[in-house]
Amino acid sequence: MTEDGSDETDTIARKARRMQEARSRRSRSAWMGLGMFGMVGWAIAVPVVGAIALGIWIDTRWPGEISWTLTLLFAGFVLGCLNAWYWIQREGRGDD
Repeated sequence: MTEDGSDETDTIARKARRMQEARSRRSRSAWMGLGMFGMVGWAIAVPVVGAIALGIWIDTRWPGEISWTLTLLFAGFVLGCLNAWYWIQREGRGDD
């Protein structure tokens, strides 16, 4: 080992290159596709169900001319789609 630590620097650089190559070779299997499909489904379903529950609660507490259940169902769907879009974009970039 030299005094300036070039052996450690070379080792770290070599390991970093190997890690980068392994990440770029990461295969996209059918299981990963099914997992992504399931993740997108949950990313949409959870906000929709939560919004419907909130809408039903509001409608029973304060009945009015508009249906908060339907209004919040639509809002939950939009929020869920944005959430799914975010996760798909993040997965596509490879952020961990």
